[in-house]
Amino acid sequence: MESSGTRQGHGQTARTPRGVRPRARDPLALLIAEFDGVHDVWRSAAGTVCVAGPESARAVLGNRDAVVAEASDFYRTRHGDFGPRAAQIRIGRSARALMRRHLDARRAELPGLVADLLAPSAVWPDAGNLLVLRHLRDVLLHRDAPPQLHATVGQIVHRAVLAGARHRHSPPSRLFFRRRALNFLHAEIRDRQRQSDPSLVPRDLLDVVVGESERGADPKDLAEVYLSFLFAAVGSVGFALGWSVYLLGTHPDSLAAEPSWTVREALRLWPVAWLFARTPSHAQTLGGAEVTPRDLLAVCTYLVHRHPEYWERPDEFVPERWAGAVPDGAYLPFGHGPHTCAGATVTMRLLEDLVELITRDWQLSVTHDGAGPQVGPALAPPRFTAVLSARTDGPGRR
Repeated sequence: MESSGTRQGHGQTARTPRGVRPRARDPLALLIAEFDGVHDVWRSAAGTVCVAGPESARAVLGNRDAVVAEASDFYRTRHGDFGPRAAQIRIGRSARALMRRHLDARRAELPGLVADLLAPSAVWPDAGNLLVLRHLRDVLLHRDAPPQLHATVGQIVHRAVLAGARHRHSPPSRLFFRRRALNFLHAEIRDRQRQSDPSLVPRDLLDVVVGESERGADPKDLAEVYLSFLFAAVGSVGFALGWSVYLLGTHPDSLAAEPSWTVREALRLWPVAWLFARTPSHAQTLGGAEVTPRDLLAVCTYLVHRHPEYWERPDEFVPERWAGAVPDGAYLPFGHGPHTCAGATVTMRLLEDLVELITRDWQLSVTHDGAGPQVGPALAPPRFTAVLSARTDGPGRR
C-alpha cells in the first residue's frame, strides 16, 4: 500500500490515506475528502451530518444525555431496538461466558487450524473468516443441531458474510435464499422456545438468544439478533484478523511487535465497524453544528482513529505506539458506552492468540494488487494472498 499524502496539522488539504482511492459512490472516500481536520462535525454535500471528533463521537455513541433516538446497532431489528435493555444485558453476559468457555477449551486447537487452513498459502480476507467460522462453529450451533440448519449457517456465511459475497449472487437468488434460511431459523427458534429450560447451560449462541430473551419474544426478532452474532463473530473478527495479517505482511519491520500492539493498531487504522448511523432525539448543538431530528448523523470511527489532533503519524502503521500512552478517548473500535460490543474482550483475546501464532511459528509474506479496502457495512481488507512458511529457527522465538 502506498500513501498518496500525509497531513500533519489542521487546515491543510484533506488527504487520501494509505490504501484508499477516491471513487464515485465510495462513502468512505467521500467522507475522507470532506474532512478538513478542523471541523469535527459538518454537513456533507449529501446532507448527512458527519461526526469525526472524538468528543462528539463519544457523546453520540454513549448517548448518556439522550442525544440520539437509537441506542444500539447490534440489537436493532426491523421493529426497532430489540429489548428490553435487561434482556440485552442478559444476552451479552451469557454470550461472553459461552465464548470464554469455548476459547479456554479449544485454545490448543488453534495451531492446527492455522496450519490446516492458512498454510502454505491462503487468499484473504476469506481465509480469516473461514478460520474463525471453523474455530467457533460449535459456539454458533451445537453439534447436535439439525444438519440442515448447520448447512444453512455455512451458506449464510458464504453468501452474505464474506467480503463481496452479496455481489456474487443475483437479487432474486438472494431473496429466495434469505426466505429459506429464515424459515429454518424461525422453526428452530420456536422449537427451542418450547423446550427452553433456564436451569441448563446454553449449548450455543442460539440457546443464549432464546433463553435470555423475554418470554414470548417474536422468533423473527430473535433470528435477527442471532444473525447479528453470526455476522459479528465470523465477519468482524475475521476481517480484523485479515487487517492484522495484511498490515504485518506489508510492514515486515513490524513482525516482531507484540501481538496486542498489532491488533490494536490494525483496529485503529481500519476499524471494521467504521460508520454508525444515528438520529438526533431533539434540536441541539453538536460539535458546533446545529442538528434536528430530521437529520441523519454518521459517526465515522475511521476518521476519529486518524484525527491529526489526537494521533501522531495518524495514517501510518505504528504498533509501537501502544507501548506507551495513547489517546483512549479517540479510540472506539467497538463503539462506546453501555452498548459497546458485548464480545470485545473475548474478540481481542482470540485475535491476539492468532496473531501470536502466525508471527511466532511462521514466516509471513503478503502479495496484493494495491487495491483499497472493501467498503460496505463492515470495512474489509482488500483481497490478498498470504504465504506462511515454517520458521527455520523454530517456534517460541519471542
